[in-house]
Amino acid sequence: MDGLADNSTQALEAIRYLQQSGAKITHAAVARTAGVSSWLTYADGVREHVEAAISGQVPPRPSRRDNSASSTSLRVDLELAREEIRKLRAERDQLQRNARLHLGQQLDQIGAADLTTRVHELNQSKAELEALLRAKTAETDGLAHRVTELEDELTAARTSLRHMIKNQSKGVASST
Repeated sequence: MDGLADNSTQALEAIRYLQQSGAKITHAAVARTAGVSSWLTYADGVREHVEAAISGQVPPRPSRRDNSASSTSLRVDLELAREEIRKLRAERDQLQRNARLHLGQQLDQIGAADLTTRVHELNQSKAELEALLRAKTAETDGLAHRVTELEDELTAARTSLRHMIKNQSKGVASST
């Protein structure tokens, strides 16, 4: 927090210096003079002082000679700015191409390795599940066969029980 207070103080001192020297006051000029970031000149507590100093300055009256020099200077500045913009756009485009190329290479390398590993894992899981399915199918078939055997035994036992009951009923009826 002390660093921010020190920077704010430096910005306020820079405003006073620029006012005393008669230099044009702008946010950039205050930041440059104070040796701080320009964002600080837009922060609350500093912005108000900068804006008050800007509105309080008296614009110099340009002479006719200054206007022609200013127009030429402005044209040169404009052309230099346009050239800088062209260079920056070309650099940006090149950086985007390089980034895309690099990212594509990374995706190819990482993607292929990851996909190969994942396919291998999935094939292993498939083989394990197929083996488990075969075992469970065999177990189910065995249990179904056992159920059929038990049903047959139960049917035979019921038939045998009916015959025994009939025979006993005949024997009790003839003894009476």
